[in-house]
Amino acid sequence: MTVELVRTHRISAPFHTPFVTALRRATAAESLLVEVVDSDGRSGFGEAPQVWQVTGGSVAGAEACVEQVLGPLLTGRDADDVTGNSRLVQHAVQRNEGAKAAVDVALHDLAARRTGVPLVRFLGGVRTSVPTDVTLAAGSPEALVAAARDRVREGFRVLKVKVGKAGDNERDAAAADLARVRALRAAVGPDVLLRLDANQGWTPRQAVRVIRGIEDAGLDVELVEQPVPRHDLDGLAWVSDRVGVPILADEAVFGVRDLVEVIRRRAADLVNVKLAKCGGLGPARTLLDLAAAHDMGTLVGSMMETQAGVGAAASLVAAYGTTAVSDLDAVWWLASSPLKGGIRYERDTVHLPEAPGLGITLEDH
Repeated sequence: MTVELVRTHRISAPFHTPFVTALRRATAAESLLVEVVDSDGRSGFGEAPQVWQVTGGSVAGAEACVEQVLGPLLTGRDADDVTGNSRLVQHAVQRNEGAKAAVDVALHDLAARRTGVPLVRFLGGVRTSVPTDVTLAAGSPEALVAAARDRVREGFRVLKVKVGKAGDNERDAAAADLARVRALRAAVGPDVLLRLDANQGWTPRQAVRVIRGIEDAGLDVELVEQPVPRHDLDGLAWVSDRVGVPILADEAVFGVRDLVEVIRRRAADLVNVKLAKCGGLGPARTLLDLAAAHDMGTLVGSMMETQAGVGAAASLVAAYGTTAVSDLDAVWWLASSPLKGGIRYERDTVHLPEAPGLGITLEDH
C-alpha cells in the first residue's frame, strides 16, 4: 500500500479566553493540518501550528514546505514504512520543524489506522489517559487569582503561571512577579502545584531575584520554565547555578544538538519536548531518551494546537512517560474546533480515544 497523495488544510480554532504570555497575545489557534492519504483511501493527520514568536513557523511557510517538498517526496512510497518515510522527511529540508512534525505525525496516524489501533498502542504504550497542567495566562494578580480558583474548582492540580511581563525596571519587575506568585499561593493553598513560565521574559538577574524571593518566602514553586532568552545558555546556566528551584528548558531546546549543549553546560534540570519544535514523534523520542540517559527531567508540551497536535503529544506521553506532569491543555482552551473526535478532558486528565490512530476527522470532510 502506497502514499497516494498529501493534502493540506488551513484551520483556525478560536479560544474561549485570550492566551497571553511574555511573547504574545493570541485569540485563536492557527494551524496547517496535513493529511496523508494511502492508496486504499485512508487518511492520517498531523498539525503544524503557527507560532511566529517561538518557532518562527507560519501556516503559509508550512504549506509551502509540505506542498513543494515533503508531499512530492512521499508520494508513491510504501505507506507502512513509517520509520523510513519519517527519516526522509527529517533530512529533506532545513528547519521547518512544524511542517516536518505535521507530516511525521500524519504518517504515524495513518499507520496506526491501517493496523486498527490507537496511536498510543502503535507507539508501544497501553495507557489510555495522562494528567496535564493548565496554564494561567499572564495578567494582574487579581485576574490570576480568579483564574486559579476557577481551575482548581474544575479539578486541575498543577497550575502553570505565565510571568515575565512585569516591566523593564529589573527590581520593579521582580517585585511584581513575586507578588503574583505570593497571591496565587495564598489563594490555592499548599496542595496545588505551581510552576512558572517566563517564556524568555526575564534577564538572568531578574530571574534570580524572582526565584530567590520565591524561595525565601517559602512559596513552593515546582519549577521555572525558560526564564531567559533561548540563545543565552550562559545566562540559563548562571540562573540554574544560583537557585534551588529546578529550571526547565523550553525554547532553548529544539533538537538534539540543543539538548546536548544544555546538558554539557548543566544549564537546566529538565527539558520540555514539543513536536513542533523538534520535528515529530521520532525526534521527540530521541530527546526523551537522551534526557533520561543524563538523569535530566522531562515533560512533553504543546503549542496552541488542536486535537491533532495535542493528541499526538498525549499519545507520546502515554507510551513513553515523563518525570513531571506534561503540558497538554491547549485543546482545553478551544471554544470550538474544525476537528471531530480525538482527545477529551475530564478534570486534569487527558483521555485518549479508543478509535484507531488519533481518532479524529476533519469537519465536513
